[in-house]
Amino acid sequence: MNSAAIQHFDVLIIGSGLAGQSLALRLADTRRVALVTKRNLADSASAWAQGGIAAVLDPADSIDAHISDTATAGAGLCDPTATRFVVEHGREAIEWLIARGVPFTPDASPLGFHLTREGGHGQRRIIHAADATGTAVQQTLTEQVKNHPNITVLERHIAVDLITAAKLGLPRNRCLGAYVLDIARDRVLTLGASHTALATGGAGKVYLYTTNPDTATGDGVAMAWRAGCRVANMEFIQFHPTCLYHPHAKSFLISEALRGEGGLLRLPNGTRFMPGHDSRAELAPRDIVARAIDFEMKRHGLDCVFLDMTHKSAEFLKEHFPTIHARCLELGIDITREPIPVVPAAHYTCGGVVTDLAARTDLNGLYAIGETTFTGLHGANRLASNSLLECVVFSAAAAQDILAATVTPLPHLPQWDESRVRDADEEIVISHNWAELRRFMWDYVGIVRTNKRLERALHRISLLEKEIDEYYANYRVGNDLIELRNLVLTAHLIVKSALLRHESRGLHFSRDYPDTLPRALETVLHPRQP
Repeated sequence: MNSAAIQHFDVLIIGSGLAGQSLALRLADTRRVALVTKRNLADSASAWAQGGIAAVLDPADSIDAHISDTATAGAGLCDPTATRFVVEHGREAIEWLIARGVPFTPDASPLGFHLTREGGHGQRRIIHAADATGTAVQQTLTEQVKNHPNITVLERHIAVDLITAAKLGLPRNRCLGAYVLDIARDRVLTLGASHTALATGGAGKVYLYTTNPDTATGDGVAMAWRAGCRVANMEFIQFHPTCLYHPHAKSFLISEALRGEGGLLRLPNGTRFMPGHDSRAELAPRDIVARAIDFEMKRHGLDCVFLDMTHKSAEFLKEHFPTIHARCLELGIDITREPIPVVPAAHYTCGGVVTDLAARTDLNGLYAIGETTFTGLHGANRLASNSLLECVVFSAAAAQDILAATVTPLPHLPQWDESRVRDADEEIVISHNWAELRRFMWDYVGIVRTNKRLERALHRISLLEKEIDEYYANYRVGNDLIELRNLVLTAHLIVKSALLRHESRGLHFSRDYPDTLPRALETVLHPRQP
């Protein structure tokens, strides 16, 4: 492996979802931007989003109502300032996307666009592009990113680690860029930048069952932690209630919007069960619905439950949910005539790298946007369709801060040193550890937790960390090793956070601490803590 020459940019963005692409487009007219993505430019969790983007667009709705719904879902842990900041900038975010050409579903209302409703929302405020909003947004922005002369797109590249002044023994610590593996050419690049942004998405692949793409390996959280940044609320992993249950369907999400449009959850015998768990029934927030499904599956020994839309007309379903209708039909399920088999699956990481309202982290020169962050918006449970909103709002905030900042000259950056490592001799070590991690995280750190399960998981993680650290120190880095190293560290942070929360709140439910404490507190981890 031969290291490439050092390359310098004004801004280095790691991740190509909605957060990364929107930040790149906001900066590129006046800054040289590098956009790093592990696979293809359009391959991200954003592209998989079905439901839509929450924003106050209807005159019958209000900023305070959206804030209230967000706070209720967040179970007392939403930061009021951050929540108001995001919600108040919602219309501006949607208008920016419309101006970029995103084809949201039109209708005859004064707004001109159809709004749907999802669980936890008291109003119809979800603007969408049929049932494939993420794809529509991503395709629109991807074309503009690819064709912008100031954006250098590095596909099939994965960040190894951040470069910091402290790591180089320099004073006044700040982020100076990142080491990035060119997967196709098997070489590590040194990418220097005055400003670096993490937009790497979540960590769903730490679990055996997830709605996330394979790229969701906690990279941003792990890199920021190793660079000295705080992370918070990592125990709050959102399990989406309705992932399609089928042997040939990998990670296919059944949108919350189906329940927003009247979908009913039933047992195999046709009995509804959600009214017995919550007065909001199928429109309860995701944590409540996911736990209810988990409870009924364990109670009755079921492999899945069923989401029934057969009371809606075939025309309605084909018009509003064409992607879901087509995918289910490919698998032999006609949603116009039969219910959809569903199970909960790891879906969204509500905690992450601590940032302020300008998307700045604890490390000067380093920003973070989107699912990899803890902004204070989501609290103990993310309200449906607030995630894409957060991406657009904070990309605007980060861009504004970067454009206002003084450009800092970069010092000499060393190339990646691999003089003391050799080629890996047994890749089976990586694949075995990956499979083991995802299995015990699902079994021990899932929807319902106990201290004993968490302690077992932490013990297993400690053993894996020792193996991986030894492997990383002795062998040349590859994509799988980088992702596994990040996943294991992220798993450690999830478990450590869960052990520190002695209550049940939002997405964290503990049998040892079933009650909710009167005061809601964040779980903030500091890298220098033992």
